[in-house]
Amino acid sequence: MLAGKRIVVGVCGGIAAYKVADLVSKLRQAGADVDVILTEHAERFVSALTFSALSQRPVYGDLWEPTGEAAARHIALGREADLLLVAPATANTIARLGQGMADDLLTTVALATTAPLLLAPAMESHMYQHAATQANLRLLAERGAIVIPPESGRLASGEIGPGRLPETPTLLAWISKTLGRNGDLAGRRVVVTAGGTREPIDPVRYIGNHSSGLMGFALAEEARDRGADVTLLAGSVNAIPPDGVTLRRVGTTLELRDATLEAIREAEALVMAAAVADYRVERPAGHKIKKGSADENPDGSLTLHLTPNPDILAEINALVTAGGAPRLIRVGFAAETTDVERNAAAKLARKGLDILVANDVTKPGSGFGTETNEVILLSAGGASERLPLMTKREVARAIWDRVVPLLRDRAPSSRDAEH
Repeated sequence: MLAGKRIVVGVCGGIAAYKVADLVSKLRQAGADVDVILTEHAERFVSALTFSALSQRPVYGDLWEPTGEAAARHIALGREADLLLVAPATANTIARLGQGMADDLLTTVALATTAPLLLAPAMESHMYQHAATQANLRLLAERGAIVIPPESGRLASGEIGPGRLPETPTLLAWISKTLGRNGDLAGRRVVVTAGGTREPIDPVRYIGNHSSGLMGFALAEEARDRGADVTLLAGSVNAIPPDGVTLRRVGTTLELRDATLEAIREAEALVMAAAVADYRVERPAGHKIKKGSADENPDGSLTLHLTPNPDILAEINALVTAGGAPRLIRVGFAAETTDVERNAAAKLARKGLDILVANDVTKPGSGFGTETNEVILLSAGGASERLPLMTKREVARAIWDRVVPLLRDRAPSSRDAEH
């Protein structure tokens, strides 16, 4: 998504400027072309040489350099940019941008460009919360700028409060989301489920599975970067959920069922990547079950009575059939260990899915917790497509590539109509 993109990064004079060096490095690793502009005071924190080495491009700063080339450079930088990010955006620069000033290279580029403006405020918390700063941020947002909320934590002043520049992964997520605003999922509302569900035995123990959530997270990230409004329902996971999506945490299958039925009310696509427990303990103990207690059998064994959990996809199929969500595209997953394609085809038909993604979790690189996956894509029309071993992000891309035309056929957006 970032490969080949031209990103201008304006670095202001704040202590958080050191974090932007890592961001520039990660953008380059992702294939973006990065032009860095330093304000007058930014170089007091991080040198131009640092950014030049990381971006592998010249670093700009002096609007008044003697050759006069900067007079044309600000036009070129603005015209060629796909995105202008200001980070850390100090109170001073935010105020100057809000007033439309053009007294240095960064502010002149901001006025000359038609690219999206992304602001990452970072400053002492009282400065951030001051009425003047908040008014300037509202004014810029009204003009179309996108403001990344600062994080709360320990600041350079030693105080605790809002004003920290987010870490690199969060900034990358906002950049990707902003660049994807005109993607092929722009304006679409989609729901993705991820991770495993946990069914309590007692307040300490539970029945669960090995799902890591990585596949669901990759699906949510890919949809976000293609312009979708993503709701991510996450159960038990082993990774940090992606930024730039609406996240709701769930625990049990019943909680996931309720959250999914609520989330799909206005959604156009559901990708059910969560590993849902088929059974739950009929009556979980209200206290920790102790060895040798009355809860155990006379021989010291423990018997748990399991009852079936609701079949979420079957309930949604019944809802769709009854006309409750006629345009909803539904994608399911099948983690199998034997007769993968036959079992998956039966599940596809039984649950009325548009697409089913099947994989053999016993294969190396294709099980739970891996960074890769090898899947078979089955469609309601009878097509079956085996994909080679790919990263989970590549698998996610392949899945959305097949969902997009289904969305256009079933529920064309205004953007589709324009084309």
